[in-house]
Amino acid sequence: MPLYVLLIALAALLILSAFFSLSETSMMAINRYRLKHLAKQGNRGARLTTQLLLNTDRLLGVILLGNNLLNAAAATLVAVIVSVSFGQSDLALFFGTVAVTFAILIFSEITPKVIAAAYAEPIALASSYVLTPLLKLFYPVVWFVNLFVQALLIILRLKPAADNAAQKISMEELKTLVLEAGHFIRKKHQSMLLNLFDLETITVDDVMVPRGQIEAIDLEEDDETIHNQLLTCHHTRLPVYRGTLDNVIGIIHVRKVLNQMRSGEVTAAILEKIMREPYFIPSGTPLFSQLQLFQENRERVGLIVDEYGEWMGLVALEDIIEEIIGEFTTHAPTQAGTFVKQEDGSLIVEGSTLLRDLNRKFGLQLPLGGPKTLNGLVLEYFQDIPEAGTSLKIAGYPVEIIQTQDRVVKVVRIFATSTQIEQEPASEYKGQ
Repeated sequence: MPLYVLLIALAALLILSAFFSLSETSMMAINRYRLKHLAKQGNRGARLTTQLLLNTDRLLGVILLGNNLLNAAAATLVAVIVSVSFGQSDLALFFGTVAVTFAILIFSEITPKVIAAAYAEPIALASSYVLTPLLKLFYPVVWFVNLFVQALLIILRLKPAADNAAQKISMEELKTLVLEAGHFIRKKHQSMLLNLFDLETITVDDVMVPRGQIEAIDLEEDDETIHNQLLTCHHTRLPVYRGTLDNVIGIIHVRKVLNQMRSGEVTAAILEKIMREPYFIPSGTPLFSQLQLFQENRERVGLIVDEYGEWMGLVALEDIIEEIIGEFTTHAPTQAGTFVKQEDGSLIVEGSTLLRDLNRKFGLQLPLGGPKTLNGLVLEYFQDIPEAGTSLKIAGYPVEIIQTQDRVVKVVRIFATSTQIEQEPASEYKGQ
């Protein structure tokens, strides 16, 4: 046989081997979720690829069978070429073996696999049209080989996970996917998706309005006081209690009260008739669960109670929605938690401010595992009521107590970095 025919046959074997290398890498590297999307759209190559990937052992069996047969044939053909050209020279056979190994690595293994990793989708979809009939043709051989593979896995006590189980992703991985898709998802939508994922880890305690900041109506007050309070309230739904806040007996909708005002004065007796029973929420309920409960129970406001039955605060449907889309309402003056950024980079913050709000708005890393407010964090650190002018460091941030009042820390200054403290003098804070 002429030498050029043998060389052409060798080149053909290397090209065919390269095809199987391309197929193997592209099939393993293809984006499975993109593949499912294409299959749902009716792409035939995607459907064939999906079917092949349902049985990875068979797919790899036919690919490696073809790859190894072609590589072995190429090595044998090189031995024939060396024999024809140089006779039975051991040195020529050695160099021929090195040359065919180099050629297989470069042209049939490394280069095709690098290309397939970069263009996995088009190569996988195209190769599925060839691999599908090959798998049917060589199925008996592949089945026979896989018998030994399964036996070896049993001996090694290994049980590969099913393909669909292996493709499940965790919540943290899903968050990473959303973050990585920044070019395809608008910044606001991306933020809303991430906030939605966090609803399972955030509880009602994290977003509640503390009991001391809640507007409520005492039925034991005189009618004029109740009337004025209803006219000047900042909310549409108000808790109603008798005597003390521990004795909450209902929730009233201000709109219904205004209808009563048209016909005359509103009295405590009228409020008792139009109020609804209070809706109580156990402390620690995840926000996502509470959102569903609000929907199922047709409620919009709930009172959070601890394990002893004492109510700690109030959470509204709007509070949960704000956790997803961000603030969209103006908070009432009774709800503290304001902050002012100073020229030196420090923050003047009210002690009742939620730590989550500070972390989210200013990129801080204050701990969230314990107290929910800045006041609680400072008190936990000191185990006492600190005096004004006291300084401390929390989570690496220098903090100065500006004002304390009624056993609580009212105003605090937080410095972004310790370097700014040395360079810029602290500005004076004047309470309102």
